[in-house]
Amino acid sequence: MRPAQIEALSAAAINILGTSHRQAPVKNLVGAVRSGLCDLFGLPDGWEIVLGNGGSTVFWDIATFGLIREHSAHAVFGEFSSKFAEAAAAAPHLGTPTVVRTDPGDHPTLSAIDGADIYALTHNETSTGVMMPLTRPSGAASDSLVVVDATSAAGGLLWNPAEVDVYYFAPQKSFASDGGLWLAACSPAALERIRSISATKRWVPASLDLNIALDNSVLNQTYNTPALATLVMLNDQLQWMLSNGGLAWANQRSVQSSQALYNWASQRDWASPFVADPAKRSEVVGTIDLTGVDANDVCTALRANGIVDTDSYRKLGRNQLRVGMFPAVDPADVIALTECIDFVAAALQD
Repeated sequence: MRPAQIEALSAAAINILGTSHRQAPVKNLVGAVRSGLCDLFGLPDGWEIVLGNGGSTVFWDIATFGLIREHSAHAVFGEFSSKFAEAAAAAPHLGTPTVVRTDPGDHPTLSAIDGADIYALTHNETSTGVMMPLTRPSGAASDSLVVVDATSAAGGLLWNPAEVDVYYFAPQKSFASDGGLWLAACSPAALERIRSISATKRWVPASLDLNIALDNSVLNQTYNTPALATLVMLNDQLQWMLSNGGLAWANQRSVQSSQALYNWASQRDWASPFVADPAKRSEVVGTIDLTGVDANDVCTALRANGIVDTDSYRKLGRNQLRVGMFPAVDPADVIALTECIDFVAAALQD
């Protein structure tokens, strides 16, 4: 989080924090977030930013009620891309989803699948440091939707709205805010799907009802009370991105950081990028395998000196460092991190 975001939070104590979410100051804040995201993503006319409480984990459940008609197809290549597939498989009112998998470190490509009304992609797999291009499957039915988990990608990676119908995320990664909120950029086709499913009278808990969330969002509010601090920090980050050049500028910050990290690892005989294909290496989450040096010992030494959260994803089970390279991270700090890792590794190898 940038210091300016914390300053914005302090300033919000005057007229936003503690205010009802139905009052003008908060509705204006939600409106600024929705408008800012439309500008940042370059969304065409007819798109809406829909939001609600709960984060991306809750949105997977919401999608099983409000986006999937019957059959979803999922590209699975890590812990988080598997979660939506698991939610769809567990939903008793849906058919068995089609799941296309690759091992961690790679990503699959979805082809047109007969009967699929949702194609579920993940822009950036946070657990493995793999990013995938967002492309509508060739030959897919004209009324099928491309639904993208963008939690660690949104605000840091480029994407084309023509290839996507729902781009959903939480704000704790590239937007440098807190979690507990989900946001979804929805195309006109996605909005029509939401309304058509709602019209079938499918039972949905109100807090998971995407149509209720849509109705509230266009009024610049949420169905129930959101964490206002999260919205304040998100909006400050959005305005910072927009004032500096928008998504292309934010992405370039992450590109500089990722190039520095991967180039550094490639020049060490005891470190290497986990993702073999350079085109699939994430620009926002870098994973680096270590050889002959215990990654846990490196992380412990770094943490003892105030450099935190370089741990690998625990379920991946690799001797690995994982580095966040989101836009709020100064590329110079990533270079400084690599120098610190060099120092620690040399000490551990002595």
